[in-house]
Amino acid sequence: MNIIIIEDEFRAAKSLQNLLLELKPDAKIIDVYDSIETSVEALSKGIKADLIFMDIQLSDGLSFEIFKQVEITCPIIFCTAFDQYMLDAFKSKGVDYVLKPFSRDDIAEALKKVDELKMFFQKNELPELEALLQKINQPQSTGKSSFLVFKNQKYTTIPTENIAYFYIHNEITHLMTFDKQQFQLTQTLGQVAEQVSQKQFFRVNRQYIINFTAIKEMEHYFQRKILVKLTVETPEQLLINKEKSHSFFTWLEDR
Repeated sequence: MNIIIIEDEFRAAKSLQNLLLELKPDAKIIDVYDSIETSVEALSKGIKADLIFMDIQLSDGLSFEIFKQVEITCPIIFCTAFDQYMLDAFKSKGVDYVLKPFSRDDIAEALKKVDELKMFFQKNELPELEALLQKINQPQSTGKSSFLVFKNQKYTTIPTENIAYFYIHNEITHLMTFDKQQFQLTQTLGQVAEQVSQKQFFRVNRQYIINFTAIKEMEHYFQRKILVKLTVETPEQLLINKEKSHSFFTWLEDR
């Protein structure tokens, strides 16, 4: 762990160095800066640290001025004799606020907090980020290939490519095939929307999900709505409101 100390009191800086090397034998103290000016000059040159211990009241002003001049991306532990700056400290990437005169236990507890935060993000955020990147890099999912249905005391599967649209009737989800066969589903329309290909199917409203292949024509309707007509007739008119029309046309163009 590479550490920078920003402290204008020599004895406090020296005491902090000794405690850090005792508590973190593998740590390296990169340097100690005693002012805003020297800190900004060093950090502007690209000096990187894993952790910064920072006093707030320095010889040439409050250390918060440093953040206005250089970007600091690592966590910071503030060490100060004053507690009125606590809120500002935590707004400035502060992960802990140690009051002087600090003890060995104070510094040990602050370091423990940094380690715990590091472990938390490694366990929780990074896997999610990796999963997201994998999802982005994967070809767009083709979605569910078929749906299991039950009709006339028999089970059968309907290939998704043969489905013209899904819709809700009497609070039950149905599918309609291109050859005009209708079947009930156990899934909700929301569940169906998550299972089918987002490239091939579009949920036009709360009642209908339509297949791109089933679209026959579209025309403007009252109140800036879009009327969609399919090759297979629907029980009601398919209307897309003006708020959703933009995403609908974007979906149509994404071929």
